[in-house]
Amino acid sequence: MKSNSCFKEFIKYTLLSIFGTLGVSCYIFTDTLFISMGMGESGLTALNLAIPVYSFMYGFCVMMGVGGGTRYAIARGEGSAEKADEIFTSTLTAGLLVSFVFMAAGLLFSSPLARILGADSAVFEMTDIYLKLLLSFTPAFLINNTLAGFVRNDGAPRLAMAATLTGSLSNVLLDYIFIFPLNMGMTGAVLATVMSPVISICVLSLHIIKKHNNFHFRMKGVRFFTALSCAATGTSAFVNEVANAAVVIVFNLLILDLLGNTGVAAYGVIANLAIVAVAVMSGISQGMQPIISRSYGEGNRIYIKQTLRYGIIFALALSAVIYGVILIIPEPITEIFNSEKSAELQGVAVNGLKLYFSAIPFAAFNIIICNYFAAMKMAVQAAVISLLKGLLLLIPAAVLLSFFGGIDGVWLSYFAAEAVTAGVSLGLVIGFGRRNLLKS
Repeated sequence: MKSNSCFKEFIKYTLLSIFGTLGVSCYIFTDTLFISMGMGESGLTALNLAIPVYSFMYGFCVMMGVGGGTRYAIARGEGSAEKADEIFTSTLTAGLLVSFVFMAAGLLFSSPLARILGADSAVFEMTDIYLKLLLSFTPAFLINNTLAGFVRNDGAPRLAMAATLTGSLSNVLLDYIFIFPLNMGMTGAVLATVMSPVISICVLSLHIIKKHNNFHFRMKGVRFFTALSCAATGTSAFVNEVANAAVVIVFNLLILDLLGNTGVAAYGVIANLAIVAVAVMSGISQGMQPIISRSYGEGNRIYIKQTLRYGIIFALALSAVIYGVILIIPEPITEIFNSEKSAELQGVAVNGLKLYFSAIPFAAFNIIICNYFAAMKMAVQAAVISLLKGLLLLIPAAVLLSFFGGIDGVWLSYFAAEAVTAGVSLGLVIGFGRRNLLKS
């Protein structure tokens, strides 16, 4: 009976979370598509050069939302309402203070950042405006991610999903209006992106307006160490995004040297499609998190084990479907983004998709295990997995394999890093299970 109850809760939270992350994926996909249609290869190149900064900024916002939401769920499981309010207040306050630093960086240093990232004269202006506007709206991204994390863990996963979908769909609509009828180019593309969290916040606010919230903002509840502990709990999410940013920078530099701007444009197609695939896996892990965190606070080991098992099976099954689609129809997928009908771009992207996406099953497993540890405040194990598959393995593998295998080596480095990390993840979860969960 308990197993059946756990499965129903898993399906409820996970499906709603996947729909939400698919909404995000949809606007990432559409954003890339509209930019390729409206600005061609140069637009794709500028977008991919700016992505690392977005990843760094977004990683911080996700860290605060995931970390604060996880701590809040555990506090609720322990029955501590005062602690829950303190966690919300401290997370939001500290997050906003840091977000203003990102905002200042965008307003003052977007041009130097664009040059550091490798933007040449052909794409500098588009890269610069993307960075300036994106970073200026960091507070909106922070508030959105924080509210989403708390609302999801406050028993309202449907509202969290609705907010994400509403923000994402509005991004798609605004993308089209700004880029095509209004002919605003990259300025329009980034304006559509930054309006998404603002709209999402309006939807999430209904949870508070209708007084359904069990968390409250109390000025006396601001605690520096509480905010720090929440950030530490969400560290793996931040490390993962920062690692992704570093990887994109290194990949861009390697591919620029091997194939020039066309290669970077092809990588932009592959990387953005990979974001869509990874977002689905993240949806599964985000759906698991409230159940695992609450069960951890309650000391319910059975629910934790069952939720982990369901998550792994579901993630591996979906990753197999995704890779199957990539193998069957890579040409039609890449043609969607190739508005200038470049044969070189098409060839590089098709080959890259097949090799790069071979890592998806391993990546799915690593995402599930990483978030499994993070949901129980085990930030060290989660951070180890995030660091391994990104900075510690993927970057050295890309440099080494590109030397011996050229562009194919660059694509296969993702497989090598995720496969090795999956072995470490498996060892960590088995070791932890033997010491703790198997006692039940």
